[in-house]
Amino acid sequence: MIVSVSRRTDIPAFYVEWFMQRIKEGFCYVPNPFNPRDISRVDLSPENVDLFVFWTKNPTPLLPYLTELEQRGYSYYFNITANGYHTFLEPNVPDVAEIDKAIGKLCDKIGPDKIFWRYDPIILTNVTNIDFHKRNFELLAKRFANRSQRIIVSIYDNYPFTDRNISKLNKIGVSFSKEENSQELIRPLLRFMSEIANSYNRQIYSCAEATDFTNEGVLPGKCIDEKYIKEFLGIDLRGVKDPGQRRECGCIRSKDIGIYNTCLHRCVYCYASKSYEDVKLNVARRQLK
Repeated sequence: MIVSVSRRTDIPAFYVEWFMQRIKEGFCYVPNPFNPRDISRVDLSPENVDLFVFWTKNPTPLLPYLTELEQRGYSYYFNITANGYHTFLEPNVPDVAEIDKAIGKLCDKIGPDKIFWRYDPIILTNVTNIDFHKRNFELLAKRFANRSQRIIVSIYDNYPFTDRNISKLNKIGVSFSKEENSQELIRPLLRFMSEIANSYNRQIYSCAEATDFTNEGVLPGKCIDEKYIKEFLGIDLRGVKDPGQRRECGCIRSKDIGIYNTCLHRCVYCYASKSYEDVKLNVARRQLK
């Protein structure tokens, strides 16, 4: 079984003590996102877990525990999102310099082959326009491209509640429109980003995109990819597409142990947290047990 830790919240950044306690006890309870009263028990014993896939914007809190995980017999790799965005988009995300240090330490310990760098999502505003993304990605690539096995990008997806959250930025002079974030307008940007990645001998993959960007040098990707897992981790998994993910997602099946509306990064574009008020309420209730 592949365990996703987690698409729904940032467990490495905020809930490491909970996670390690679950490791020691060998199981956790996870509520169904669509029916919170439907709670499943997930066996986290080394005999049952083939692989942990960590998703995070800040791996620092988990770093001291990686040796223990390995000694217990677990394998893992990281999907690390590092966007370098302004604080109006990512209020509680550590700055690039801090994440740079964290990824540097992580890479020194486990090597680049167990790290995917995610530039995700690409979101266009009057501040984070095409020129911004070109400059920003090029600067970030200098830091992260050689510390990662592959680069993953996605384009902002419109959800009613995320659009509402982003529209609130108008009061500080940040404008956003769905038209500005069309895939056709972003194609030249992706071509530029692909050229930058290629200069570091890295390939860019897309995440859950229905549009084919192969002509721009961006290949359809899987953030949980059985071919990568076999080649670089030596684990042979004959997985099927995860039915719990979007149609465009190519990831193979995994079990996610996170809970929606518990991430404290406060990213305004986040699909996993409808509002920070909900997050604070859930954290106060200590829902992540």
